[in-house]
Amino acid sequence: MSVAAHITVLLNEAVEALAIRPEGVYVDGTFGRGGHSRAILARLGAGGRLIAFDRDPVAVHAGQAVQDPRFELVHAPFSDFAAALAERGVERVDGVLLDLGVSSPQLDEAGRGMSFRFDAPLDMRMDTTRGMTAAEWLAEASVADITQVLREYGEERFAYEIAKAVVAARAGGHVATTGQLAAIVEKAVRTREPGQHPATRTFQALRICVNQELEELSLVLPQVVAALAVGGRLVVISFHSLEDRIVKRFMRDESRPPQLPARLPVRAADLPKPRLGLVGKPVRPSDAEVAANARSRSAVMRIAERMEA
Repeated sequence: MSVAAHITVLLNEAVEALAIRPEGVYVDGTFGRGGHSRAILARLGAGGRLIAFDRDPVAVHAGQAVQDPRFELVHAPFSDFAAALAERGVERVDGVLLDLGVSSPQLDEAGRGMSFRFDAPLDMRMDTTRGMTAAEWLAEASVADITQVLREYGEERFAYEIAKAVVAARAGGHVATTGQLAAIVEKAVRTREPGQHPATRTFQALRICVNQELEELSLVLPQVVAALAVGGRLVVISFHSLEDRIVKRFMRDESRPPQLPARLPVRAADLPKPRLGLVGKPVRPSDAEVAANARSRSAVMRIAERMEA
């Protein structure tokens, strides 16, 4: 099975949004196959620096092709942001890009177990060197746990029915492959939106759970703001409504003064200033980009800038 090439979403828009300073220090929190990183490096001067993160060992291996003294790729989740920068003596950065979610190679490589299109071991980990696989999680999770994950991360209407069916199927052995799980879900789901596979929401929810994607995002955002230099940009591309909700609320809250009780005798001028200023409106792919890359259709990019302390 050949793996489709990864097409970087909102490539030019994201790099433009960073407002790159040639001698600045930048972070690409999700290297993937390096589309954004290469575009950032093309705009940096000789004194610039780019630190990239990725927890996928395959992506880290691909990053070895980037032979540039201004570039370093860290094999770690982006929630290690502050610790990794401290280890490298970096106190302030001029911009951070987070391109969230799963990459095309991860979906299209059967052995990763992230897609119901192939029958493969039910793994789903972005970092295959550590952590619990989806099969291992399903082998231990209760009906209540599975139901909660499918409802919260997949917005699955038939979460309880699927959870019961998975636990019942364990009586005959572990649910160990993507094919087994997809078949269980197909039997448990009574109706589905036209054109959508019955297991779509289940696979999405389990992937988010196994990789703790929403927790990772919630952990990294405050670290980024603390490290941004004044005028530095935070650019986040989301592909899922739950991710985008976290980003939207975080940026909104950081762009407002603290909300204090109405009767508290504090002047507005004495309140701490917001740490972020919102930049423009959310950006979505053009019709041409969606036509060329259908996986870009759900993308939304939000931009914020670090304000004076």
